Amino acid sequence: MAGAITWNQLFDGVISNACRIDSLPAELAEHSLMKEAFRGIDLTQLWDSHFHLIGTGLGKAFDGKPSGMWVNPNMSSWLSPVQKIQYGFYLNAACITDEEKADVQFVNNVNSMLGQLPIGAKVMLLAFDYRYDDVAGKPQVNQQGSTFHVPNEYAARVSNSSEKFEWIASVHPYREDAIEKLAWCKEHGAKAIKWLPPAMNIDPSSSRCDEYYKKLVELKLPLLTHAGDEKAVHSEELQKLSNPLLLRRPLEQGVKIIVAHCAALGSNLDIENPKQGQITNFKLFTRLMNDANYKENCLADISAINLINRDSDEIKQIIENESWHSRLLYASDYPLPGVMPIISSKNLIKNDLLEPSVVPFINKVREHNVWLYDFLVKRFMQSNGVRFLDSVFQTSHHFV
Repeated sequence: MAGAITWNQLFDGVISNACRIDSLPAELAEHSLMKEAFRGIDLTQLWDSHFHLIGTGLGKAFDGKPSGMWVNPNMSSWLSPVQKIQYGFYLNAACITDEEKADVQFVNNVNSMLGQLPIGAKVMLLAFDYRYDDVAGKPQVNQQGSTFHVPNEYAARVSNSSEKFEWIASVHPYREDAIEKLAWCKEHGAKAIKWLPPAMNIDPSSSRCDEYYKKLVELKLPLLTHAGDEKAVHSEELQKLSNPLLLRRPLEQGVKIIVAHCAALGSNLDIENPKQGQITNFKLFTRLMNDANYKENCLADISAINLINRDSDEIKQIIENESWHSRLLYASDYPLPGVMPIISSKNLIKNDLLEPSVVPFINKVREHNVWLYDFLVKRFMQSNGVRFLDSVFQTSHHFV
């Protein structure tokens, strides 16, 4: 077919993560491009604000105790082939080779990667609550309900094990003990709260969340919440809950909102102008970011904006809009940078988002450290000569 894009033109030629995580060769660690990437950044402020804590809960954790983690059985069953394949990519991305030892392997592997970073840099580990029903406020722990569960207690334990970790809690607002759980998480060091509305069945515009929002403001806990279509978990029937405009309610109540991925995927109904019908989630998100009433509490992270399914014109708008940069937070969405087919340097070059000269170096780094690869890509991404300012990578002050 004339004009068709071939695999070789779009992808970087590898399917599996090489996982050479034991060390980073000196010629890469000391490369001039590596030094350029970290130059100008206050490393004590470099906190990756979107870093998944994953495992299976099948064996003991890093400290010899159960982790309490849970994964929907559909994820590892060929009765759900799409989820099974997806699950395999996630395990490989995190260099997990044994599901029975996944909880230990994950923490060990992350420690190996982080040991290659400059002193001061940290990652913020994400807990993840169950999906709850919207009637009785009960957890839906079954194949048709929750996708996975990462307990707050476990995220806190892992975070306490290394000076390179912070953690972000996850508390469903419909649970009966939500207010008490928020207080517990704050007391045990959580820096924010994580939601994924379409996967967790949360309507951010519901009045039942008002007391929850009041508590977030009282505890000074930001809310990191997904917006835009969600592809990593299967929740198609609830995609309307990812509409960025639903976040007006917490914004109006003074909650500091961090919109994951800049909502740069899919479309939703313009509920404020229904005659407009469906428009892109990114345009709806832009409406919030440009609202002067929210200039202090509407923020966003740049996780996953380099995936091949993102609209390059939207990504260029994010990069070129320097007035947003003070409210944009660096985030990797780890382990997604290790899912090799979904992030392509060639694709970024094709869309004029990355200079070809840096690609051989960053692709070589990816073989050893996929977190560094993601950092380097976003550090060198550009549009019309504009790159993300240093402030985008200095995120810690947003959580204190």
